[in-house]
Amino acid sequence: MIQTTGITKSFDKLQILKGIDLQVNKREIVAIVGPSGAGKTTLLQIIGTLDKPDSGNVIIEGIEPFRLNEKDISQFRNRHIGFVFQFHQLLPEFTALENVMIPMLIAREKASEAEKRAKELLDFLAMTDRMTHKPAELSGGEKQRIAVARALVNKPSVILADEPSGSLDTKNKEELHDLFFDLRNSLGQTFILVTHDEHLATKADRIIYLNDGLITN
Repeated sequence: MIQTTGITKSFDKLQILKGIDLQVNKREIVAIVGPSGAGKTTLLQIIGTLDKPDSGNVIIEGIEPFRLNEKDISQFRNRHIGFVFQFHQLLPEFTALENVMIPMLIAREKASEAEKRAKELLDFLAMTDRMTHKPAELSGGEKQRIAVARALVNKPSVILADEPSGSLDTKNKEELHDLFFDLRNSLGQTFILVTHDEHLATKADRIIYLNDGLITN
């Protein structure tokens, strides 16, 4: 479903990625691990079309996004890729429900459809009673569940998560990790996770070790 071939990336004279070949199958949960500076986040950003490789190719669901123009890449990203970040990145002025609706509204879906889908996800994630709360009124674990709902709202091909449990306490980490597997089992969701959390990594279907810009396993 997702394939990268020969991905390289440099910043100034520092080469971060040195030729990454990776394949991820549908419904798979893959953890990317490695030391700081290994290129994990850079690789995730390229797969997510947030950054372009210097060379190499990315194919997602049979589409080569970097052959598209900027507008079409943005639309592709919004439709096919969901993101979960370490610090949630919820918009503080909007409620939980509104935050979840935003990707569908960006995709020009009807507000009524966006609200219906967002409410379904919040109910599935046991967050119905928090949907009218703004981020400042939510716990860390609740914010991350809202972020997961937002990532899911457009029914993406893959969810990319960068240190998703890095800011959570032990209890909320375990709940978030279990949630990823529940979503895979219930919705057939595919995940690529960048993490330093060994417990999360060992629960994944497959671990990809990245070191000094290369896959080492």
